[in-house]
Amino acid sequence: MQLAQNEDVAGYVIAPDPNAPRLTRSVVGHDQTGAGVVTSVVEERPLTIFLNSQEVVTAMTIGDYPDYLALGFLRNQGMLKAEDVVTGIDYDEELETVIVRTAVATDHEEKLKKKTRTSGCAVGTVFGDMMEGLEGVNLPAVSVRTSWLYALSARINRTPSLYLEAGAIHGTVLCQGDRPLVYMEDVGRHNAVDKIAGWMMAEGVGAEDKILYTTGRLTSEMVIKTAMMGIPVLASRSGFTAWGVEIAQQVGLTLIGRMRGQRFVCLSGEDRLVRDADPAAVADEPRKSGRKGAKT
Repeated sequence: MQLAQNEDVAGYVIAPDPNAPRLTRSVVGHDQTGAGVVTSVVEERPLTIFLNSQEVVTAMTIGDYPDYLALGFLRNQGMLKAEDVVTGIDYDEELETVIVRTAVATDHEEKLKKKTRTSGCAVGTVFGDMMEGLEGVNLPAVSVRTSWLYALSARINRTPSLYLEAGAIHGTVLCQGDRPLVYMEDVGRHNAVDKIAGWMMAEGVGAEDKILYTTGRLTSEMVIKTAMMGIPVLASRSGFTAWGVEIAQQVGLTLIGRMRGQRFVCLSGEDRLVRDADPAAVADEPRKSGRKGAKT
């Protein structure tokens, strides 16, 4: 599988390419004064995921990295296990389908016949299956330097992206220390996370020393997916839900939200933070500033 579309001078992978014409479309409209404007909007198209011959879900997605999305979705839903051997991933752009093939039929294919669904906000989840997947999860208690958090926040917010180009999209970044590794975006935050999970599976990348950064809310489902991926730290510019915090505390996930400029809030794993940076020395960000404002 191809890793990504481009790589910046710092050596980390950036995906998708914000200049890829198939991911955005120019639309003519009018602004508040009535003047004509041309603006970029993000493409949205269906992708139906199959596990062997069984249809699993139809997701609304921007259309890039269908192999990573399918693989990561099945992994995060517990439909693919470590012992399942993936023999191939077949993508048909015309039919808008992707088929993940395994050496033998999986235990989940009969269950899937009763769970096929369509989601307009990304892929979504089979929540009960995900909760079962948390049994036995034992995340490593890794230290997190606050200098990493400040560096990641500043760097990611200025990374060329579809969000900066067109908005209406979520981003997720896999990081190691203060270094972003892979950046994925999609119309739904679950899709973006699943692409990261699929990339990690395809490339054999370990999770034990990684940080997952997302622009989306830190909900129960986002916490569960991160824990099932084996990633010990989840961070976001956005806020929390109570159940997300509760599950993070149960599984030992370090959970950090509202990361903006000098500020962040840690609601799980405070004892694992190493405060090696003075917040006063960090460039602040206006409280009401969005990611797009960080471009300048």
